[in-house]
Amino acid sequence: MIKIKTEEDIELMRASSNLVAKTHAHLASFIKPGVTLLSLDKIAEEFIRDNGGIPAFKGYNGFPNTLCISPNEQVVHGIPNNTKAKDGDIISIDCGVYMNGFYGDSAYTYPIGKISNDAQNLLDVTKESLYKGIEHCIDGNFIGDIGYAIQSYVESNGMSVVRELVGHGIGKDLHESPEVPNYGEKGRGEVLKEGMVLAVEPMVNLGTKNIYQHADGWTITTADNKFSAHFEHTVIVGKNQAEVLTSFKNIESKLNG
Repeated sequence: MIKIKTEEDIELMRASSNLVAKTHAHLASFIKPGVTLLSLDKIAEEFIRDNGGIPAFKGYNGFPNTLCISPNEQVVHGIPNNTKAKDGDIISIDCGVYMNGFYGDSAYTYPIGKISNDAQNLLDVTKESLYKGIEHCIDGNFIGDIGYAIQSYVESNGMSVVRELVGHGIGKDLHESPEVPNYGEKGRGEVLKEGMVLAVEPMVNLGTKNIYQHADGWTITTADNKFSAHFEHTVIVGKNQAEVLTSFKNIESKLNG
């Protein structure tokens, strides 16, 4: 069942989503060559708890950490470890917060030092595809409109969209109905209604769309080991325009110095 959020619900979700955005912006100061993925995870957990939130992913279906950190060919659900970030890497960080009874969820793929032109193009296309999808989060549109906008933009740039992993509704539960695929047909799927809150999250690969799940039960990588990127916002479906609850603004002001 799809849950329409009340004004009161949305105000509470603003707080959880804002803390997700602030956590990303806090992490952005530490993301550089030589930092270990596990140290980023600890920084995020401490920051979330110090600001009155609970890490949403820690313990979720047995996931062991606060962040999903997925470098390079890892698509999503990477488990933070003592690997050090190195110049030329891209690292997807997915962060969720539970606060005031509601969840917020956002992902950003960070460049480490100087990255290749192909990697930069992948980041640019993936992030732009997210906003192309969000443009369709309007009352009366369809879930398929979001996926179509993302898929057509990505494929027009010679890249591919992962099929097995999708966005989702979000609220009192981390994953609610409906599923929000990053591919689809216009006019298909659930009708969007004002007050729905969605996590829109394109996962885009430089090469094949095919993926591989590792024996740890979590880590997903591209089948051809080419780079993958992931950007995600928590978004309210609006009457005439969507509202994004998880801003990238402070992340990017940190990254741009």
